[in-house]
Amino acid sequence: MSIADVSGAGGEVPRSGRGAGNPAELTLRLAELIRKADSIVALTGAGISVPSGIPDFRSPGSGVWANVDPMEVAHIDAFHRDPQRFWSFYGERFQTLEDKQPNPAHQVLADLERAGLLDAVITQNIDRLHGRAGSQQVIEVHGSIASSSCLQCGGRYPIAEVRARQASQTLGVPLCDCGEPLKPDVVLFGEMLPFAAFARAERLAAAADLMLCVGSSLEVYPVAGLPELTLGSGGKLAILTQGSTPFDRFATVRLHGDVVEELEALRAALELA
Repeated sequence: MSIADVSGAGGEVPRSGRGAGNPAELTLRLAELIRKADSIVALTGAGISVPSGIPDFRSPGSGVWANVDPMEVAHIDAFHRDPQRFWSFYGERFQTLEDKQPNPAHQVLADLERAGLLDAVITQNIDRLHGRAGSQQVIEVHGSIASSSCLQCGGRYPIAEVRARQASQTLGVPLCDCGEPLKPDVVLFGEMLPFAAFARAERLAAAADLMLCVGSSLEVYPVAGLPELTLGSGGKLAILTQGSTPFDRFATVRLHGDVVEELEALRAALELA
């Protein structure tokens, strides 16, 4: 299914104005949608972690890829070709991510789950912040920095051990006990998404009455196909992100403000403690 399939012939949908209105009205409308929905899932991207001090990927000047070619440092071929260069980039990035803490936007989603209003969080992020905020049902479709594995023997090590092994090596490449370089358990360019995690994400998206898309550009496939599953099954979209997305015209509610402010206003509208 594609956006064209959802919209009909030609892929164009007239702007109905359903997502228009002032932020306070839209927040109340979203709260009402949440109260009425039987099944809700959140889909989050890099934008939800920016308030935690983690840069997104493509913002000019500040994004992770602003000054480095991802195909040179974050592709599976780059890992095989030059593990030292690969780990010089990822080791620094892991150090940056390891000390970050959840922000109130993460915590609101955890509160929604505790209140029985959110089935799960599907996240493109590898930073583990949803789990740290208290979310229990988290599907990490791009993997996580929590561990690294050996592609040769299958050995797997937690991040603290990986960091220690990296520091002990002159070239800065953490090695498995078998002597092969470890690879972070994150999805690199050129790799498939983890089958079980993505299959679960697809089932949740297809069953959702409402999908909350938070901090994601909704441009990177196959994850960007998940909102299509929700729409194709008769569900609704609410999009909370500052940049435009290809799905904006399909959203029942579209909020463009700061993700923390928007979600905290939503928590207040739902009268969650």
